[in-house]
Amino acid sequence: MTDSTGDRGPILELEIGDVAHGGVFVARHEGRVVFVPDVLPGERVLARVTDASKSSFWRAEAIEVRDASPHRRPHVWREADIAVAPESRPGGADFGHIALEYQRELKLKVLRDALQRFGGMPDPDVSIAPAGSGSDAESADGTGWRTRVSLHVDDAGRIGPYAARSHRVIPVGSLPLATPDVERIALSLASPEPGRIDLVQPADGRVRVLPRPEAERGRGRGGRSRGAGGTGGSGGGKGSSGGAGTGGPRPATPEVVVERVGDREFRVDAGGFWQVHRLAASTLASTVGQTLRGLGEGVGWDADAWHLDLYGGVGLFAATLGEVGGHATRVTSVESDPRATEHAGENLAEWVGARAETGRVDRWLARLAAEASAAERERLSRGVVLLDPPRAGAGRVVVESVASLSPAAVVYVACDPVALARDLATFREAGYETTGAQALDLFPHSHHVEAVAALTPAAGRR
Repeated sequence: MTDSTGDRGPILELEIGDVAHGGVFVARHEGRVVFVPDVLPGERVLARVTDASKSSFWRAEAIEVRDASPHRRPHVWREADIAVAPESRPGGADFGHIALEYQRELKLKVLRDALQRFGGMPDPDVSIAPAGSGSDAESADGTGWRTRVSLHVDDAGRIGPYAARSHRVIPVGSLPLATPDVERIALSLASPEPGRIDLVQPADGRVRVLPRPEAERGRGRGGRSRGAGGTGGSGGGKGSSGGAGTGGPRPATPEVVVERVGDREFRVDAGGFWQVHRLAASTLASTVGQTLRGLGEGVGWDADAWHLDLYGGVGLFAATLGEVGGHATRVTSVESDPRATEHAGENLAEWVGARAETGRVDRWLARLAAEASAAERERLSRGVVLLDPPRAGAGRVVVESVASLSPAAVVYVACDPVALARDLATFREAGYETTGAQALDLFPHSHHVEAVAALTPAAGRR
């Protein structure tokens, strides 16, 4: 291993070890861990240290591959290839240099390791599947799937994604993960005022262009954490509720678009949260439906059993609960975004026992625990609680509140393996067990992975 000094940090020759959570890989230099993106296990690379502020680990950027892995491929996004200077590589496709099947092996390993290390599961049962199935399946090369893309505009009028791990705008000549229509329109945009531009292609196929100037966002009118370009979650409530248009002030009432999952339609704000992969919502709904049907006789699907859909967005999973339970299913969807809740009420109208309520999940659960009657608790004890929290996970307070209701089962939809594992460990402490999780590769060429886990009461808990 050699070591020389570069302009921005030492350049190291590193042997790359295993994959780590977050789309980086592990190397070691003089006993210290070094995290490196854009590489693969078994490779020998040159990497420049970019962050040596921690005594326990450094971060570096790969600048040259000297011995390549057999799983390395030309990057699907030419602007993000290893041949491009690290500071000029756009983010969002951090596994784009890896053969698609091997990407899924790596994601499955990250999930399994998280369940073992943070979830306390010695031998978790995990598997992974791509989006879609049959004739409506993932593309062979894992491209062309993003129906929602966020680009940024800097003070010089440059439009593009951010460079990886930075807030520097990188103009690009391609967007291979986007659908062809989204890519075409994104690359033809003129230079508006600084801020963000969201492009959204709902089920009708027409691309909406949603400018989000910095001035408007500074007045509190912008999106929340994930918006149109986010990479996780499912039915809504994890992104923003914004306006539509092609320039100028946004209308007071956002445009409402229709998304479709099978034969079912869902109303959602054009700038609100919906899955970015064209097949993700249907894949998740199908997987959750199969999970619900496999819970066994402990769950009551009669009209009196009470089911909860927490972080429910516009009602995707509440509708899945309703489809499994039947026309009289009693389900309450809880979501903090009032616009998403409004749409959920409309999307769930066919179920006479469905309600959509606005509130923070932790506070809503606390109120329920304090006010629920004996009859309501009995109904909850025969129902399912479905959780679809944001990337940070549900957290101990919510998990313990859910367990205190003693539901017949819990179904957890996760967009972060470590957050999932930590919450599953908390559920175990509270008397709920699971054997593993079904992973879904809904974000090809990125490190992100979705997972669905079912939990049931431990023997002797009920």
